Amino acid sequence: MDAQIWQWGLVIVSSLILFFLSPLAKTTDQFFKARHKNRAPSALWLTGSLIISWIFAKSITNAANLGMEFGIVGGVAYAGYYLSFAVAGVIIYQLRTKGGFDSIHHFLTSKFGKGAMALFSILVAIRLFNEVWSNTIVIGTYFGEQGSTPYYWAILVFTILTLAYAIKGGLSSSIFTDVIQMVLFSVLLIVILGVIFSAKDFTVQQAATSGIWSFDLGLNLFFAAIIQSFSYPFHDPVLTDRGFLSSAKVTRKSFLWASFLGAICIVLFSLIGVFAQSQGMQGQAAVEVGKAFGIVILLVINFIMITSAASTLDSTFSSFSKLLSIDLKMGKDLTFGRAAMAGIAIIGTIPVFLDAEILSATTISGTMVIGLTPVFMFWRVKAPKISYYLSVLAGLFFGFLLVFEMVPEPFILTKGKYASLLWANVWGILSCITLYLVPSWIRK
Repeated sequence: MDAQIWQWGLVIVSSLILFFLSPLAKTTDQFFKARHKNRAPSALWLTGSLIISWIFAKSITNAANLGMEFGIVGGVAYAGYYLSFAVAGVIIYQLRTKGGFDSIHHFLTSKFGKGAMALFSILVAIRLFNEVWSNTIVIGTYFGEQGSTPYYWAILVFTILTLAYAIKGGLSSSIFTDVIQMVLFSVLLIVILGVIFSAKDFTVQQAATSGIWSFDLGLNLFFAAIIQSFSYPFHDPVLTDRGFLSSAKVTRKSFLWASFLGAICIVLFSLIGVFAQSQGMQGQAAVEVGKAFGIVILLVINFIMITSAASTLDSTFSSFSKLLSIDLKMGKDLTFGRAAMAGIAIIGTIPVFLDAEILSATTISGTMVIGLTPVFMFWRVKAPKISYYLSVLAGLFFGFLLVFEMVPEPFILTKGKYASLLWANVWGILSCITLYLVPSWIRK
């Protein structure tokens, strides 16, 4: 009971502090573009915001669990997704400097028409919808078993409090609070690593040599993550919105640093799971390690989850608001933008009551959008509109094969967990690239 009181205190007090510290957005530039006194975010602020907005509660929970399942290999495998930053940074830099585009939607509309932009917007909306429930579920597990009353109340209270400060300042609040949350995350992670490595039977060498570098013990996921990194970032407005705030050079620099530092953070957090594996623990790695070291470390881990979930949640609200208001031009005033935030908060919370699985929010949606790979990797190729639709629809097809576990066995060339995920992406990416380029060759 004492632990839960402290946990409630962390959620409520931290959220109220962020609410009072957050800037109040009075103009659309402040709310949608995070401009403060006509200045864009600096490289340091942008890098910090990128990292923490992608180190979601969902991600670090998955990293810890994969560390417990596969050793350090699991952490490295999940860190493979952070190649997404480097890919997005380079491509967005080219789109801005060589293509003259000021957003992803601008690029797609110019090259493939409004229909292509509409289909892309649906994929983006699904992504943002997933981000809400998959992060708040993690918070709920620290307050009670999935499906219990404390579990549901924790999720609802946390979502409402985060929505409150996001509505206050929009993207300005999101970037401002991201930096605070990044500093907190770093300090708390150092504290946790110090505690687990102070244990007598756990050393750096033991952590570094844990796991086996084989496909069936983690590498299936690693290579799937690498493949998805060439499309995954472009359907995530939490990431791409930040690609058009500062100058092109500052943006590219920030994205490259975020790729490197974000991957390191994920691998370091996975060490919590590696420690859990060495102790023979079962269940949610971060929760079990917290319990093993007592209430203080449990609260530290809980606080990390709160800060990382809040940073992603407020960014999700801001991105959905911008998607409807600016990209889809449904209403550019602040009232509409704030109403859109409330809307996604409500709709995105519904799956919490349907027992959804958090890892599926990343792996499956990542497969469904692999059709975006040739669209952005070959953006200079003069492709007809049909190329876009063939590629994107092919990606969705392979994503659905994965969802319904219908990937044909003869096409799965490795064994173990995530083998079907890997090969759905391998054959999917080859199909998407072929279908994208063939119409251009035929036309020539």
